[in-house]
Amino acid sequence: MDFSGCFTALATPWTRDLSAVDYGALRELIDWQIESGVNGLVAAGTTGESATMTHSEQEELIARIVGMAAGRRPVLAGAGSNNTAESTTLARAARAAGADALLVITPYYNRPTQEGLYRHFATLAQISDLPIMIYNVPARTGVNILPETIARIHRSFPHVNAVKEASGNVDQTSQIIQSAPGIRVLSGDDSLTLPVMALGGSGVVSVIANLAPGETSRMAAAALAGDFAKAREWHQKLFPLMKACFLETNPGPVKTGLKLLGRAGSSLRPPMVEPSRETAEAMSAALRKIGIMG
Repeated sequence: MDFSGCFTALATPWTRDLSAVDYGALRELIDWQIESGVNGLVAAGTTGESATMTHSEQEELIARIVGMAAGRRPVLAGAGSNNTAESTTLARAARAAGADALLVITPYYNRPTQEGLYRHFATLAQISDLPIMIYNVPARTGVNILPETIARIHRSFPHVNAVKEASGNVDQTSQIIQSAPGIRVLSGDDSLTLPVMALGGSGVVSVIANLAPGETSRMAAAALAGDFAKAREWHQKLFPLMKACFLETNPGPVKTGLKLLGRAGSSLRPPMVEPSRETAEAMSAALRKIGIMG
């Protein structure tokens, strides 16, 4: 599994009554992503609203995405929980569905210690031979997994070999790379992709790629090739969209963007609600400014 380039954290289109996934819209979205050159797809992550899915819905979603992407792109399956036993259940189901790797968020709400975090990921690594990407997003989970803990996990279990780093602390990227040689660090914040890659990161797990897959992929590819002048050009072009996508809690704004592009509906499952008119207007302006929407 090559954790390099642009991996789209797929939004999940719902049917009008929110009772099921709109798989027709999802297939069109996935085809567009692949045709645009993204390097991989993330199923049932935060952007995919996994927190409002039942286990059976999540398992079906992952299996369907694996089928839609088969032979074309790898699929990372969300398998995170604040309950280690539940996370192992999700990990086994993702493997059975044919996922290529697991994306596992640090346990949220209960705020485990660094030892607790180590044991959580150790348990998952022991029951699954799939590559595992640690997802570090303290703003959502209330806990920051430290570079030395990541290094300890990687030394014990080499197939835990990537980190989606969304702490907002660029210094931590350097610390992870120094502490855990061989582990891949991908930005979990679109607006920090360029600095993370300049420090040695290998790509991005991107929200904005739902709306600009080709452009985001080309930014990551330029950075991987060492062409940071070109990568900076793409960053500056995409920056308005990066900001618009996070005016309200993700994935609200990006789903508004998908609706504006005619790619999917904008509905979200409660307690998430559709963004304000002001956010929708800002999203429309950003899409127009970067030339994605006429």
